[in-house]
Amino acid sequence: MRFTPDTLATLTDPRTVISGDLVRIPFELDRNVYEQVDRALKEMGGRWDGRKAVRAHVFPHRIEEYLRQCLAAGEFSSRYDTGWFPTPPALAVQVCDLAGIRPGDAVLEPSAGSGALTAEIARRGGVIDAVESDEFRADMLRQQGDCRRVFAADFLKLDPLEYEEGFDRVVMNPPFTGGLDHILHAIQFMKDDGVLVSIMTAGLMWWSDKKTEEFRDAVEEVGGEIEPLPDDSFAVCGTNVRTCLLFLPGYAGGPLRTHDWLMRQPRQLDLFAA
Repeated sequence: MRFTPDTLATLTDPRTVISGDLVRIPFELDRNVYEQVDRALKEMGGRWDGRKAVRAHVFPHRIEEYLRQCLAAGEFSSRYDTGWFPTPPALAVQVCDLAGIRPGDAVLEPSAGSGALTAEIARRGGVIDAVESDEFRADMLRQQGDCRRVFAADFLKLDPLEYEEGFDRVVMNPPFTGGLDHILHAIQFMKDDGVLVSIMTAGLMWWSDKKTEEFRDAVEEVGGEIEPLPDDSFAVCGTNVRTCLLFLPGYAGGPLRTHDWLMRQPRQLDLFAA
């Protein structure tokens, strides 16, 4: 959900205190503006604590880093929906550790959001191409300056063969709805000896449809792993949605088609060329 302009102005005001598990606004607001701010903070999972020693919206978890990401993006995930959930900082570190990102690695982040993963990748020296479907967040990513290129596009519509070479690493936190389609498409952008690490809804471990079962079999065949994440991994985002972590190591051949595999296939001749 988008912050209203008044809410965004209030929460980014330098006088507003965002620290640990609380948000405190130590200045007077018009009633209408207060109601907008109060509504947004409560939808994010906060509650008003009016005791004299507190007088703040208090959350059941640390809110500081997550809220700063939301303010940068201009939107937040309501506790009533399952939309955009930025990657919590600790989980971003875990994902990049598992991917083994090295200085100079070409890294694809195909659902970059507000840049939680790209910031950590850049800190490790990765050279990043990011894809983000939302124009506002894509602009924000360009302004942050962590990425070599930022594409404001639907990732599923990008053609991997437009790249001459695949990526050394793919790290991603795709949409929870349709996430497997994003993962399967992302594999086509990685090198044979690349690594893909993705957060995914926990359903990936137990869904019984044919596509998911075949994917789990393929991951096992190439030596990959799908492991559950703690139930509170996204608590900072105001949700206890259950998630897992996919690790897909480099391989050649096999049932999952990498960028190198696609490049090895013969190209169809244009029989109608002049």
